[in-house]
Amino acid sequence: MRIKPGRNFLVGLCILLALGWLYYWSWRISSGRWGHNALYDNQGFLLKLDGSLPLELMHKYGNLSKGACKPGFAAAKMTAIYPKFTKPAPMFLDPNYKRFSKINRYLPPFGVRLQEKLIDILLAATQSYGLGEKLDSMKCKRCIIIGNGGILADKSLGQKIDEFDVVVRLNNAPVKGFEKDVGSKTTMRITYPEGAIQKMEDYESESLFVLSAFKALDFKWLAHMVFNQKMH
Repeated sequence: MRIKPGRNFLVGLCILLALGWLYYWSWRISSGRWGHNALYDNQGFLLKLDGSLPLELMHKYGNLSKGACKPGFAAAKMTAIYPKFTKPAPMFLDPNYKRFSKINRYLPPFGVRLQEKLIDILLAATQSYGLGEKLDSMKCKRCIIIGNGGILADKSLGQKIDEFDVVVRLNNAPVKGFEKDVGSKTTMRITYPEGAIQKMEDYESESLFVLSAFKALDFKWLAHMVFNQKMH
């Protein structure tokens, strides 16, 4: 004897299937597996960094010789990795930084909340925000960042490093006595207080000192350095 399913049973089954379908696709969308978003995570970064550029950027930059300076290449590459990337802020803070309203909402290191007055005093005293007239006038700059891991030891790459327009060094990485391997040029030195060079004579006279501030005390430390005050 064949038993036909009741109407209520069929209605209930349809509702369960519909809910299951909605749940499945909502999961697909939220996890970034639907359409264009399948390439990116919830924050907008590429899920898989293959190092390639979109086709239109490949046409723009692919015909340049290896090692040539490529104007806008770094920004284009960053946009490919992180589509939400924008470049509205100046390289170094100037008094106009306040127009970026979000920077005032967060405490260091994500913003400057509660540090605005001290930063205004520091910027008024320092006055300089760029790389210098020569570098700032260049439409394209070839840059290199030299780390502190010791991998350059006995590589004799100093001359090659010095050929770059901008040479960035980190914290208290030594240069004197190691020029053959690490070069002699230092365009800027990025550091936080605990990693800074302790003796003034060890700083390069022509380099730009860049403070990487990630806590409120770092701004106070900078004020002591700028105004030549003793620290307690």
